[in-house]
This record gives sequence, C-alpha cells and structure tokens, in this order.
Amino acid sequence: MTVKTTAGRYGRALRSSVVLHAVMAVGGLIMALYLVAHMYGNLKIFSGQAAFDGYSSYLRTIGEPLLPYSGALWILRVVLLVSVGAHIYAAFVLWHRARAATGGKGGWRYQTTRNRRGVQRSYASFTMRWGGIVILLFVIYHLLHLTANVIAPGGASESPYERMINGFSIWWVVLSYVIALIALGFHLRHGVWSAFASLGANTSVVRRRRLNQLAYAVTIVIIGGFLIPPVSILMGWVR
Repeated sequence: MTVKTTAGRYGRALRSSVVLHAVMAVGGLIMALYLVAHMYGNLKIFSGQAAFDGYSSYLRTIGEPLLPYSGALWILRVVLLVSVGAHIYAAFVLWHRARAATGGKGGWRYQTTRNRRGVQRSYASFTMRWGGIVILLFVIYHLLHLTANVIAPGGASESPYERMINGFSIWWVVLSYVIALIALGFHLRHGVWSAFASLGANTSVVRRRRLNQLAYAVTIVIIGGFLIPPVSILMGWVR
C-alpha cells in the first residue's frame, strides 16, 4: 500500500505543471544551444567551398574510430528530437490545462488595467504557439533542402556549399528564410526569458531586467548570425 501511494505521488509530481514548465525550459535551452552551433557552422560559408564542405564532412567523422561514421551526429539528432518532442508535449499539456482552467479563455488570464482590452500579453508571448508551428514547418523544409537534398531550389548538388549558394540565390527562398527567422526571433526572445524564469532565475527586479537583456542579446546574435549568409549570397557577396 505504501509503495503504491509513493508511486502515485511520484507520478503526480512528474505530471505537475512545475515539472512540465521545467521540461519545456530545458528542451528549449538545448535547442537554443544547437542554434548557436548551427549558426557558427553557417558562417563558414565565407571561408569558401573547401572549408564549408570540409566542415560538413567533419561533423560525420567526429568520434571515429570510437564511434561509427556519423555516430556523433546521430547522437546529437536523437538528443534534439527528444528535446523537441518534450518541448512540444509540455507546451501542449500546459496550454490545454490553461484552457480548461479558464473555461476556454486561456488567453485572458493576464489581467491588467494598462491595456484597453484588459489583457497583458507581449506580441512575442502571443505568437509563441503559432510561431512554433511556423518554425516546425520551416525546419522540415530546411532539412529536405540542405540536409537530405530532396528539395533543390536553384539546382541539386552533392556539395553543401553549392546547395546553399544555389538556394539562397533565389529571392523567394531567402524571403521564406527571413519569415521563419522572424518567427524564431519572437519565439527565442520570449522563450529564453521564460525558460530561465521557469528554472527559478526570476527572483528579483534586477534579475528580471538581466533576464530580459540576456533574452534580447541571445535573440539578436542568433537571428543576426543566421541572416548574414543568405542575405550575403542573395546580394552576390558570396559566390
């Protein structure tokens, strides 16, 4: 009986909103770290084809011979997939609970007298859900284009460098990339702040201010770093 009661308590604890917020935060931060590494790799486009293609090839040989070919890359992919899945699951459950707790009016839970509609929500927080869907759809397209080489705007190539040059030489490809990055920017700005707040860093006015500054800094660095290569290619600065 005691064992069952203890197991039930642990089960309820793992399903609690506090734990779900923490899961969503950790998953989001893992993805943010991946974005920084991915952004750094993209900037190697300015080093030329040999350097960029060499970097892409090196990612598949990390850890050899201890790991098989592409072993480290697949470990990273699994970690990312788990993080994305946990992030989406926690976000959906928390959203569903908020809707249920407010009679289907989850969006009205932040009351304020400073807004004419009586609701306090930043544009970033308002677009978190739909922005996440836009990002997910773009990631699928992005993987089919630059990783799987299934979609080939501008021409297919076995060279990652040439795939980037061919794709980002087309204005509508760059435009779709910019739209996705705008959605990512809103998601990051609010997400970074929320993640650290969920993990207990939001404990004072000073810390709130620093968290906001950190969120803006991370967003500017990541979005700016991702924008530079496609815009440079479209403008003809990279050939």
